[in-house]
Amino acid sequence: MPTIGQSTANSPGAGFGPLPDMGGLTIRSLLDAGALEHPDRVFSVFPESRHVLTWSELRQAGVRVSACLSAAGIPGGAGVGILMANGRTALELFLGSMYAGRVTATFNPVAGLETLAYVIAHSGVTQLYTDEAHAELAASAVKLSRREVDLQRVDRDTGLPTPGAKRSDGSKKPRPGDDALLIYTSGTTGRPKGVIHTHASLLAGGANTVSAHQLERDDRALCVLPLCHINGLVVTVIAPLVSRSSVVLPSRFSTSSFWEWIVTEGCTWFSVVPTMISYLLGLDDAPRSVADDRLGHVRFGRSASAPLAPAVHRAFVERFGIPLVETMGVTETAAQILSNPLDPVAQRIGSPGRACGNEVRIGEAGAPEGGAGREGEIEVRGPNLMRAYLNDEHATREAFTADGWYRTGDLGRMDPDGFVYVTGRIKELIIKGGENISPREIDDVLYRFPGVLEAAALGVPDPEYGEEIAACVVPVPGARVDEGALRDFCIDMLGSFKSPRFFHFLEELPKGPSGKIQRRKLLGSLSRRG
Repeated sequence: MPTIGQSTANSPGAGFGPLPDMGGLTIRSLLDAGALEHPDRVFSVFPESRHVLTWSELRQAGVRVSACLSAAGIPGGAGVGILMANGRTALELFLGSMYAGRVTATFNPVAGLETLAYVIAHSGVTQLYTDEAHAELAASAVKLSRREVDLQRVDRDTGLPTPGAKRSDGSKKPRPGDDALLIYTSGTTGRPKGVIHTHASLLAGGANTVSAHQLERDDRALCVLPLCHINGLVVTVIAPLVSRSSVVLPSRFSTSSFWEWIVTEGCTWFSVVPTMISYLLGLDDAPRSVADDRLGHVRFGRSASAPLAPAVHRAFVERFGIPLVETMGVTETAAQILSNPLDPVAQRIGSPGRACGNEVRIGEAGAPEGGAGREGEIEVRGPNLMRAYLNDEHATREAFTADGWYRTGDLGRMDPDGFVYVTGRIKELIIKGGENISPREIDDVLYRFPGVLEAAALGVPDPEYGEEIAACVVPVPGARVDEGALRDFCIDMLGSFKSPRFFHFLEELPKGPSGKIQRRKLLGSLSRRG
């Protein structure tokens, strides 16, 4: 297939660290090696319960999970369902199931009852672990799935108990090519798809993060994204595993506790989504001097999972004094495929960066216009790619080009230095009077207007143009956004044709599990409102 541009993994001058060699390794072999080399080093901290897990304790948890699964009759290679909040037990189960040669099957509590019932049935799991907070939801989802599933309630903070009856663990050691993770897409364009990752692809994704952000053993991540999301799992758990470092794991994101966790636990970096950045900027009680006297140990913050508006990026750096690195990844690529360098001078604001650990190109499939220098679909190739979609050969074939590149569904351009600029989703383009308009371009302008916390542009049916542009805006709490002034601002920045005709002011925007704004649901909500 012709390409418009191509960025090669870790090319000279990319500003990334060395790429760790993951050849022949598995989650199990990494845990075994770490427990042998530095058994008493802390791997994970749980700030709400004040519990910690050392490397040796985490390995012991893997052995314990393996024994539990064998005692329950779960065969090697089978899926183990997990539906719970972040915590010690969740971490032990996520890594322990992989350690035991089973497949960790992650289910997101905020996906909705019908979606949960579907993924439980689709996954084929026969055992599902849940905590007390989600036990009722899990039971309802299992009932609706019409599957025979053994529902196991466990405490979120104490870890998985040791099996009562002693039984030898017959689990075979997993191999790099064995399946390790089943994780579902957010389903914004239809039914969620079950993405299968092997030990090799997960570790490749973790290695990409280590290289891009030059992670070392003394680093400590703050994980505020759920472990049922590829960003939380690979970026802030697998990457510390690969780099022999550590992670702080609260149950969920909290604007009021975020900076306290950073300071108290000595976190050197964090990974968030743009919505969280907007919320942190909206905090009135976050002192502007915090960067000078309490955050000097923080090397960088990381933004992913959705485009970061340049105005929000600059506002965060100006307020908190912490370098912010925009990246891009998807579930099917074990998170990161693009990253900006750590050096702020070398970054390109408005771009999620260049390839790291894999290859990225701009293809022509799905592009409104082909040819050199124009936008096309962002495609990726590398060891971090998923193995397949579960039970969906057709979707798996459709996801890859004839020459083996994964099609992300995102449109973009690439500059001569290999930096990619995302211009929108192929299925989200607004087509007004035959002209293709990217919602992302309009979003970026909306975010620059004072008092705007969140914004999303989308196309709505129009008898004259086919589609017109609507803008949905969430004001900063306590702020009032003048519609007329915002309209004039958009016209000044975008011109009349690309400016929104309709403005809707809402209390919140619908989001997927990763915090990404879901325009399809937003459009449906507007249609119901009339």
